[in-house]
Amino acid sequence: MAGPTLRILGIDPGLRITGFGIIEKNGASLAYIASGCIKSGDAELPDRLKIILENLREVIAKHRPQQIALEKVFVNVNPASTLALGQARGTAICAAVDAGLPVSEYTALQVKQAVVGNGHASKEQVQHMVKRLLSLAGAPSADAADALACAICHAHGGRLGKLSTRGFRVKRGRLV
Repeated sequence: MAGPTLRILGIDPGLRITGFGIIEKNGASLAYIASGCIKSGDAELPDRLKIILENLREVIAKHRPQQIALEKVFVNVNPASTLALGQARGTAICAAVDAGLPVSEYTALQVKQAVVGNGHASKEQVQHMVKRLLSLAGAPSADAADALACAICHAHGGRLGKLSTRGFRVKRGRLV
């Protein structure tokens, strides 16, 4: 018996483009529901964050996910880019918390390991595996694929291979 269906919204936060992807998990099977990108354009920072917030609220209201999976920010070479990404990520968390939804966070390494089997996989490899795992007719855009991959990682319990990563951090590709 499969058990209850769980609807997961994966989010790949970005200031210019925030990817989102919704899947359903029923037992061991995963089903694609929707995906897309929120483009904030070149407006001033507060306006861009408002666009992200309003669009994520709309996605949540329309698709009614039960849980949110979000990609963690890594430290960039450019501190300004890291800060901007952090603000987009914070906006995504606010949209989830505002809707009363639990948020789980995963590093890019965890997501790629869970979906591709290689924590250093390319964007094309992630797109290909998301397409295969969800039986899609075509590959989603890179940002939507990253969001769907985040949701898939969450559906698999945030596992690296057979090892659960809950309660651990990843530092330089290793669990600590």
